Parts: sequence; structure tokens; C-alpha cells
Amino acid sequence: MSWLTQTFTSSIGRKFLTALTGLFLIFFLVGHVTGNLLLFKPDEGRAFNEYTAFMTGNLGIMIVRYLLYAAIIAHVLITLMLAYHNRKARPVPYKAAKPSPHVTWSARNMGILGTLVLVFIVIHMSNFWYSLKWGMVPTINYQEGGDIKNLYAVVRDSFSSLPYTLFYVVMMVFLAFHLYHGFQSAFQTLGWRHKKYWPIIRNVSLWFSIIVPFVFALMPLYIYFFRNIN
Repeated sequence: MSWLTQTFTSSIGRKFLTALTGLFLIFFLVGHVTGNLLLFKPDEGRAFNEYTAFMTGNLGIMIVRYLLYAAIIAHVLITLMLAYHNRKARPVPYKAAKPSPHVTWSARNMGILGTLVLVFIVIHMSNFWYSLKWGMVPTINYQEGGDIKNLYAVVRDSFSSLPYTLFYVVMMVFLAFHLYHGFQSAFQTLGWRHKKYWPIIRNVSLWFSIIVPFVFALMPLYIYFFRNIN
């Protein structure tokens, strides 16, 4: 049996792959939120449009993008496999017991949180990524830059809807809880839980799970309340 087969067929191997793909997605979020900060620039979306044009036209970025898609699919599938095998190993549920005070709410509800985040990703990608790749995204000309797709117009139109804006903000709350546990769990699975460094990892996890979703949530609110006023 090859090492790859052993990885996918063992509980430890699946947890290891879940941790690796999860950390890759976390690093992606850092880059994604950094690039999207350009939405706050008061230039009618020029910097953001030039950024998206670069991201879609660069070969290296394109490779990373496909790795991202693979990581999302792998993370979801392996997590489902873990849940299935855990339930199969314990077909009769334990009697209801008082939750341990050492287990956080996010840890007890990672399945629900992960499902909600997945639903958000599908909706988010169908709205923006699909529109950019195959939708009717208008173009804009910045003279020296030539015609590029005006994704900023799509973003602005999407967040002119109050229900969609609120949906996005609420999903960021769920993402925050998912990240809080997932960040720590990934490091623990990889064997990096050392009593000297674990408090640092917990603090970084807390602040990361607050700051990144908070900045993401600010974007639709900013566009809805400030950039849609004509």
C-alpha cells in the first residue's frame, strides 16, 4: 500500500491533510483580504480593477488559483470523510452529556460552521468569479492600461442590495468562529502544540479570526453606505 493510499485511508492521515489544506486556505485569506483593501481607495475602483486584471492575467497567480480550488475541494471532501468514518466507528450516539467547559462552541459546531462557509463560498464565487470568467462584466478603459474588466462595478452593484450585504456580513461572523477553532486545530494536528508556544498560537488565532472577517465585513458595508451614494 502506497504512502498516498495510507494517508487517505487512515484517520491521522486525513486529519493531517485537513490541517495542511486548512492552513493553505488561511494563507489565501491573508492575500485575498489584502488585495480587496483596494476597494476602500476612493478612485472609482481603478486600483481594484487593475489588481484583478493582474491577478487574472498572471501565470503564477493562475497556478496558485487552481491550487486554491483543489484545496477547497480537498478540504471539504476529507472533512466529510472524517465525519463519516467517525460516525461509522460510533454508530450508537452517546447519551447527552453536559459539554466540557474546555471545548469551545466553535469546536462543537465545526460541521455546521464549515457547511455555512461552504455555502457562502459557492454563492460568492458564482456571483463574482463566475461573472469575471464567463459573465457579462463591462469593460473600462484607463487609457494607458487599455480595456480591462470592470469587476468593481459588479462588486458595487452586488453590495447595493441590503439583503446581500447583510448575508455577507453574517457569513463573516460564521467564518470567524470557523477560523478560530480551525487555526488552532491545524497547528495541533501538525504536532506544533508546545506549552511554550501554544499561548502565542491561541492569541494569533483569536486576533486573526477577528481581524480578517471584520475587514471582509467592512467592505460591503462601506460600499453600501458610502460608495453607492450618487
